[in-house]
This record gives sequence, structure tokens and C-alpha cells, in this order.
Amino acid sequence: MIETTFTPVASLVGGGLIGLAAALLMLLQGKIAGISGIVSRLLPPDADGETGGRLAFVADLALAPLVVYAAGSDWQAPQIAATIPVLVVAGLLVGFGSVWGNGCTSGHGICGLSRLSLRSLIAVATFMASAIATVFVVRHLL
Repeated sequence: MIETTFTPVASLVGGGLIGLAAALLMLLQGKIAGISGIVSRLLPPDADGETGGRLAFVADLALAPLVVYAAGSDWQAPQIAATIPVLVVAGLLVGFGSVWGNGCTSGHGICGLSRLSLRSLIAVATFMASAIATVFVVRHLL
């Protein structure tokens, strides 16, 4: 079993920054900060003139760990106990679920719940129930 380090301050700051970014995107542009929606509109690019903003958003997601490292944080390589085929299947299932659920955990969990969306509440409850069931099956039945 892989354990994680308890980091309440970093988690609080990170969560606060995610919430602030989502609130600012909604306030300033009237858009929801759902990662799957932003990424799905990159390929093929929507003709709405927002491709540059979407590319910047995705690039920021990829570059953020490097900025934290450059600021002096310890680089901790992630330890993933799954094989490449399992990761590919998991990624495809998450992508399919995001499209099928018309949003992802960031869109529904952060933005949808804060707007008191019933659809988002149902989606988040479904995400959580699926995650709990998956962990139980993998850790206790397999």
C-alpha cells in the first residue's frame, strides 16, 4: 500500500487557489473552470476564439509543478503502483465518464456544487460512490 504525507497547509493553500481561480473565471468571463470541458474544446479547436486561453490553462496545469519546484520545494516523484495498460484503461474510463457525465470532478465538484447545481450534486455523489466501491473492491476483494 502506498501512503501519502499529511500536508494540511499545502492542501488548504492549493484548494484555496483552485477555488479562487474558478471564482475569478466565473466572475470575469462567465465560464466554468471544468478541465474536461476546456480540454475537450481543444481537439478539434472550437471556432469561438478561445483556443489561446484554453492552451494557456492546460499549459499552466502542466507547468505548475515546475514552478513549485523552482520556488524551492522538494520534488517528490509520484509512485504509481499500476501498470501502463491499467493506467491507459483508467484514463480512457475517466475521459469517457467525463464526456458522458457532461463534466468532470473540477467542473461539477468545485464549480457546480458552489452554484448549488442539483446535476452536479448527483454527479459528485456518483463519482464518490464509484471511487469508494473501486477502492473497496481493489483492496479487499482482489
